[in-house]
Order: sequence, then C-alpha cells, then structure tokens
Amino acid sequence: MIEAPVATATAPSPGGASGDTPTAQQLAVRYGLVRPGARPPLRSYPGLLWGRRHFVLAYTQARLLTMYAGARLGQLWKLLTPILNIAVYYLIFGVLLKQKHNTGTGNYISFLCIGIFVFTYTRESVTTGGKSVADRLDLIRAVQFPRACLPLAAVLVQLEQLVMSLLVVAVIVLGTGEPLTAHWLLVLPALAVQTLFNTGLAMILARVVATVRDLGEVIPFVMRTWMYTCGVMYSIDKVTAHAPKFVATALKLNPGAVYIELVRGALLKSYPSPALWTWGVAGGWAGASLLVGFVWFWKAEDRYGRG
Repeated sequence: MIEAPVATATAPSPGGASGDTPTAQQLAVRYGLVRPGARPPLRSYPGLLWGRRHFVLAYTQARLLTMYAGARLGQLWKLLTPILNIAVYYLIFGVLLKQKHNTGTGNYISFLCIGIFVFTYTRESVTTGGKSVADRLDLIRAVQFPRACLPLAAVLVQLEQLVMSLLVVAVIVLGTGEPLTAHWLLVLPALAVQTLFNTGLAMILARVVATVRDLGEVIPFVMRTWMYTCGVMYSIDKVTAHAPKFVATALKLNPGAVYIELVRGALLKSYPSPALWTWGVAGGWAGASLLVGFVWFWKAEDRYGRG
C-alpha cells in the first residue's frame, strides 16, 4: 500500500515567499547596518568630524603633553625653541649675510622673527599633518573615527605652538620700538585663513604619504626650499626690484609669502601695509586648499590602515 505524501508547513521567510529571501545587502539597508570602515557620504562627513570634536581636542592635548615629556625643562621648550630659532636665523641672515638692507624696514629682528614663526606654522602643520595617518595605523585599526581627525589634530597642535611663539614675537616687536596699535587685531583673520590653508594642505599630504610612505621623508626638504622663496629673511619687493615681472609676481602670489606679509603689515608700523588684493589672494589659497584637501582626503577614507 502506497501512502500519500504528507504536506508540511513552511515558515514564511523574512522576505515573504520562500523564493524571495532578502540578500545580506538588503538586510543591511533595512536595519541601517554599515560596513566597518566604509566611506561615509561626503555631505555627512563634516558632521561626523564635528561629532568627534572632543576626540580631536583630547588627542591634540595628549600630543602636546607628550611632545616634551622626556625633556628636563618640559613645556618650557615651547618658549625656548622660538627664541633659539630667532637667534640662529638672526646670526646667519642678519649678521653674516647682512640681509638687513633687503627688508623695507629698519626693524630687522622683528621682520625676521615674524617671517620665521608664520612660515614655521605652515611648515610644521604640513610636515606633521602629512605623516599623521601613516604614523597612526595602530590607532586607525583599533578605533572607528573619521580619519580626517588626525591631520586636523596635527594642525591644532601647531596652532597652539604658534600661540606660544606669538607671545615671544609680541615682546620682541614692542621691545624694538614698534607701537601697539589697533592693526594688531588683523593678525587674527590672517592666521585664521592661514589655518584653513594649512589644514587643506595637511590633508592632501596625509593621503599622499599614507599611500607612498617614503614621500614623508621628502617633505622637509621641499618645505626648506619653499621657505627661501617666501621672503622670510628678505623683502620680496627689494630683492625682485630688477627681476622679470613674472618672477616678482609669482613670488608675491606664493601663499607662504602672502600670509607672512599680512602678519608683518599688521604688527609692524614701520613696514608697508599689504595691498588689499593680498587679502583676496590669502582667502583664495585658503578656500582652494581646504576644498581640494577635504575632498581628496575623503575619497580614500575607507583605504587608510588597510595595508
């Protein structure tokens, strides 16, 4: 005797009919799941950075505390370093190379120290920001956060260092006979746009060095060469007085020189005030650098730390 087959009930699948089982991707979309380390949309990336602002500030303070942790004088080096830099550059360029006559002002020591500290802010932001991702792979692989936090924190570290240096600059400028005027307030917007420029450039190089690590060792040499084209030790107008016009224009539009000119014009009454177009150029460099750097860095967000 042949028994009739017994019908068995089948539990409905999450997708409805048994043949409509949802894929893993559909389930992830349904429940709002994302792949760890996935690149977020560009429009939401600034919000993610803002949400991690406390992490950035804490990381910045930690870097500052450990910077001179092994030195006997500790945080005092924040003041000693800029003073020693001024002494070395003044000896070389002011005394030995006699650049005092190529400045456009009789106050060479103030002229020199402003140029040194303003350019040093860009140089150190770019150098440390460029290595910020490549040198923190262990942190990237252990903690989930927007990777742009690292170059941003590197710039903030240098900004705090600059604030300490400006105290030294203020003492030197006042001590050499320059008056305290309302024009000093122009230092704030000048350094603000420079900070935006530094941040964008740091993000660009952070991705480049994370991809080709050897380039991180080349950056200091490039920055040193750049310094000699920015009028740190001399006045571009004086040196290029008999040079071809395109050479003088190129040097004046150089972003490193532009930010130095703005700060010198604000702090030194004996120095010619920069033309109004200088502010436009400074803002243009800052906007272009930040926009390109932000998008360029974001495009590789999901590749940092993957070896």
